[in-house]
Amino acid sequence: MDHATPARFLAAGEPTATDPTQSADWLFPLPLQGRSARLLQQQLALPHPALRISVIIPAKDEVANLPTTLAALAAQVDLQGRPWPAGSFEVIVLANNCTDHTAAVVRQQARRFPHLMVHVAELCLPAPKAHVGRARRLLMDEACARLEQVGRRHGIIASTDADTRVAPTWLAAIQAEIDAGADAVGGRILTEMSSPALQPLRRIQTADAAYHLLCARLESLLDPAPVDPWPRHHQHFGASLALTARAYRQVGGLPEVRFLEDEALCQALRRHDLKLRHSPTVQVLTSARREGRVEVGLSWQLSEWLKMSQQQREPYVDNPVQLARRWQLRRQLRACWSGCPGAEIAALVTRLGLPESVVLSQLGQAPTFGVLWEWTLAHSPALAVAPVPLSRALLLLPRLIQSHLVAGGRAVVAV
Repeated sequence: MDHATPARFLAAGEPTATDPTQSADWLFPLPLQGRSARLLQQQLALPHPALRISVIIPAKDEVANLPTTLAALAAQVDLQGRPWPAGSFEVIVLANNCTDHTAAVVRQQARRFPHLMVHVAELCLPAPKAHVGRARRLLMDEACARLEQVGRRHGIIASTDADTRVAPTWLAAIQAEIDAGADAVGGRILTEMSSPALQPLRRIQTADAAYHLLCARLESLLDPAPVDPWPRHHQHFGASLALTARAYRQVGGLPEVRFLEDEALCQALRRHDLKLRHSPTVQVLTSARREGRVEVGLSWQLSEWLKMSQQQREPYVDNPVQLARRWQLRRQLRACWSGCPGAEIAALVTRLGLPESVVLSQLGQAPTFGVLWEWTLAHSPALAVAPVPLSRALLLLPRLIQSHLVAGGRAVVAV
């Protein structure tokens, strides 16, 4: 359990997205339908004709947090500090399986901020479906349909959480990244930790954030992505995740899994070669509660870190030396995917440790590079990554980055 990262729970055998290899019409799969979806739709007013962004918030027993969350959304301004045009964005809250007055609080806040278009629906999901993956899926499906209803396939579905405060320019910064060519945008999620009792937890979280940001820097050097350049970060979670309605349709909607549905969605985006931007200008502040509404997520991660701190154990993370090798091989594989001499393909096959005929077959059959890379990750022994202590990784990463800068991308530091 020292290697405490929610993503390790994702490979649990549940379907995570529409597989592009399974159908010729994978670009535009139909959304899920059902009684819950119809009940949600029936409780919402028609979308405003000027609608460009639909913000969705799943909420379960969030009376204490929602007033602040909605107040932050009511204070949205553009990048010049001007209020957004009337009707250009809306907020949809789904109060699911609540035992408190969550929906009533949302209605109260709607009266407090009459300029903010707030919609609320109440559902009691059946036990097998009573999880955040289903709630967020219902909301995103509806947000997508509403944007399409007013003719905006490139309109934005923006997700946040009921215990999160978005920055005043959150929507404007998302819109700017989409306008610059991104299909989806992960925002920087900062955690509120003011209590002295949480200082040990803050130290671990700060070290973990430094690790991930250094990894992002190294990745941007070894395999740069034009739509996701440095400076960038590493987060693409439900508290701040946005994508166009067209991209949402293209991946077949949010994977309906019990937890880590946001990570599964981003895997689907990559599988379809869609452009995901990790924007440092898109920021939110979320709570540091350790008893969350999902089995595995930020609250789970914080709880695990706190236990480690109390037991004087150190977290383990992916070995950055092996990650660097993985990113270098991905860049080489992408070059072969685009077309490169046979000698280069043969050399890459040797480095991947896979039969040449199998790799050539995958190069010819995979409908997207994302599908090819996912297959390669699952089969190449050269891409395996082992855990190392966080402190060790933090010593290695600056050396790896400096080595790459000095050698012009030809060398990486050996363990």
